[in-house]
Amino acid sequence: MSRPTRRKSGSATIQDVAREAGVSAMTVSRVVNGGSQVRSETREAVLAAIEKLSYQPNSAARTLAAGRAAQIGLLYSNPSASYLSQFLIGALEGARLGGSHLLLQPCNDASPTAQAEAARHFVGPDIQGVILPPPLSESEAVKAELTAAHVPWVAIALGRMQPGALNVRIDDQAAAATMTRHLLELGHRRIGFIKGHPNQIASAERYRGFVAALADAGLDAKAMPVEQGYFSYDSGLEAAGRMLAGADRPTAIFASNDDMAAAAVGVANRLGLKVPQDLSIVGFDDTQLATSIWPQLTTIRQPIAEMARSAVALLQERLRTGETPDEPELVLPYQLIVRGSSGPPTA
Repeated sequence: MSRPTRRKSGSATIQDVAREAGVSAMTVSRVVNGGSQVRSETREAVLAAIEKLSYQPNSAARTLAAGRAAQIGLLYSNPSASYLSQFLIGALEGARLGGSHLLLQPCNDASPTAQAEAARHFVGPDIQGVILPPPLSESEAVKAELTAAHVPWVAIALGRMQPGALNVRIDDQAAAATMTRHLLELGHRRIGFIKGHPNQIASAERYRGFVAALADAGLDAKAMPVEQGYFSYDSGLEAAGRMLAGADRPTAIFASNDDMAAAAVGVANRLGLKVPQDLSIVGFDDTQLATSIWPQLTTIRQPIAEMARSAVALLQERLRTGETPDEPELVLPYQLIVRGSSGPPTA
């Protein structure tokens, strides 16, 4: 199968035409799409700028103007099957509501070369925009490839906003602080923490929230057992195994996602520790896994499906108008969900 022809990175954009004509990108979009609410002199200025710059309206504008469904790509790679399942459900629902078609492309290779190659599957006239859930939302290779080809993209949990970027996230730091305070209020003073994958900004933000809440309570995070995880169940097994191997075990473990928290419950059971009587274990995300084990997990509910739906809607708005929305970043609310895996420490 032949690869779609890549767009020329030096071609004029709608923003270039808008600057040349002295109008907004929205006005250029109206002219390109045959809108009637444009003054004749303004239309002439825009058409002159289009001719001067040899501007070619992007495939998204032509597709939407013709009343055809937009094609949106979703480039994914996530070690948590539960997270990915919820995300895909939300993205498919968002595409259906917006009258778009969703095309999926996996990328399970962490090398920049492989990630750039995967992104090229969405470079061409058939794809109007791309959704990037984590960890690919942090891939500079992917973002550079799409940006150079003028393919609009929306990131999920992008750590640092970039000019022209679109992003949907929660406040990971505040959410992690909320969970840590829950454990502190139960009476825990020795709390273990399993970090998420180091290639994601959300991992660092969750650890910062943990550290900040401990500091507010007069506790030093350096005195707490901390292990590196990678958001996968297997990494949670290894991290929890190391954390619970010594005599000075924590009375609670805060894992950076539900997969690793569920793994910690398994390790506790193997060691004969009752949850939560001997050890409280909490997670993050509130995926289906959180209610599939016993005891069910206390966790932070991240609206994963809603984040995906919002990302699709944000991208569709960008495609309709041809310019960055007034609010390029959406911060959705999180919720602390208390279930049976957390309780006060034993004396």
